[in-house]
Amino acid sequence: MSASRNVTLQIGDEGTVSKSKQIVLFGINLSKLTTTAQFLLYVVGVFVFYLIYGYLLELIFTLEGMEAHGWYLTLVQFLYYAAFAVIQILLTKRSIRKKIPWCTYFIIAFLTVGTMGFSNSSVGYLNYPTQVIFKSCKLIPVMIGSVIILGKRYSPLEVIACLCMSIGLIWFTLADSTVQPEFQLIGVLLVSSALLCDAIIGNVQEGAMKKYQEGTTHVVLYSYSLGFFIILIGLLCTNKLFAGISFAMEHPWEVYGRASLFSLAGFCGVQVVLQLVSQFGALVAVTVTTCRKAVTICLSFFLFAKPFTLQYLWGGLLVVIGIYISIYAKNFKDRPLSFIITLQKLFIFIQRYFSPRISHYGKKDSIGILQV
Repeated sequence: MSASRNVTLQIGDEGTVSKSKQIVLFGINLSKLTTTAQFLLYVVGVFVFYLIYGYLLELIFTLEGMEAHGWYLTLVQFLYYAAFAVIQILLTKRSIRKKIPWCTYFIIAFLTVGTMGFSNSSVGYLNYPTQVIFKSCKLIPVMIGSVIILGKRYSPLEVIACLCMSIGLIWFTLADSTVQPEFQLIGVLLVSSALLCDAIIGNVQEGAMKKYQEGTTHVVLYSYSLGFFIILIGLLCTNKLFAGISFAMEHPWEVYGRASLFSLAGFCGVQVVLQLVSQFGALVAVTVTTCRKAVTICLSFFLFAKPFTLQYLWGGLLVVIGIYISIYAKNFKDRPLSFIITLQKLFIFIQRYFSPRISHYGKKDSIGILQV
């Protein structure tokens, strides 16, 4: 459903795109869309799919005794992901042959196992806000990882943006964790391990996909297939495989049924995130997914009754400030503009993309902002 082949987009007059590559997501050709339109579409996809994913994952762990079988749930999830990838490749009639070497895929698979396995297991020991406190910090290690692995350099404004967003989310979710504290040390260790894997995997994926021009579906297929066998061997060595199977047979719908739904949502989300990583880089992808966590917490106020404190407001404001600084840093690196002018251009951008489209008959773009 998602592919990117020989990607090079050029933005022409009035946001038109000179087609020199083909970008396909879920069987839909996105090559004719502007870079900004593609970015906004990816953002919507990340929010929708991962909001569903997070809700169903938390719902699964409401089942008593499920906390002991987090790794078995991850095994089932990896099997679903690999199956979905095979179906997708068959439906799109593409070759199943890979381009990335096996050794690189093994590294990606190992990091994927750590990211998802430790994260899934931590839900059984921590409440969701406490988990978000730790995972929202991955903006900083991803930036450090991209500097070390890919040799990237970031401006002071981009560093400040990451710090603001991370501190804002920590502050925001800390208020929630004090309302319903369910703190266990093993949960902290698990989610910290997931965070360390998160700090590396995005950059490894980005480097491999760009170097070998591998499609996102193939990355999902081979990394999750290898990851399935890694988890399977681990469960066999720890004698937890048959215990997980026995527990799942007692609760087939709660484990396999809900797992199929949240795996489908996660699979679609992974496709969007990998496409985001491929086109815009790991830091941008993590920025989007981190903002999604803030929205998840906000929605919980509408779906569930929770006390409100001003800490939520200050944390949210820090996230918004971080987003603004990030936009400013990415689009005005070589053009130092005043704060007021930048706000004006941001307002014009929003107005252009949410107002009725009017043909300008080739009139040149005088704004040129937010071409991510």
